[in-house]
Amino acid sequence: MSEEKMKIEQLTFPDEFHYHPEHTWVKVKSEEVFIGISDFAQDQLGEIVYVDLPNVGDSLAGGEIFGIVESAKSASSLYLPISGEILAVNANVVDSPELVNQDPYGEGWMIALKVQDSAEIRNLMSKEEYVNYLKDTQDP
Repeated sequence: MSEEKMKIEQLTFPDEFHYHPEHTWVKVKSEEVFIGISDFAQDQLGEIVYVDLPNVGDSLAGGEIFGIVESAKSASSLYLPISGEILAVNANVVDSPELVNQDPYGEGWMIALKVQDSAEIRNLMSKEEYVNYLKDTQDP
């Protein structure tokens, strides 16, 4: 994998997802949500070699650390975008961390969560808000 970072315009951000400033996303699916890291986050990290995730049944508050991802050059904490109970953990990304780089919004999802307060989802950013946030926070 190249060390060259992609431009924001070259990255993918699905319209139907909600985004957190710490570069995690939420996909609402009925009574549960799926959470992972954005294409921007995986691009910045580079080749991901390790993923540590919480246990099923853990209840966490929005903003809490729910795991760690490590690349060859750094480790980053994963911040939970909303509060809830862990319903499932994607064992595939633990066993094959490269899935996060290859498909951050699909096979690279990290946890499924039973939402504590659906109002928290409305406080997350839309695709457009997240892209503008990235543009505003990146070095020119």
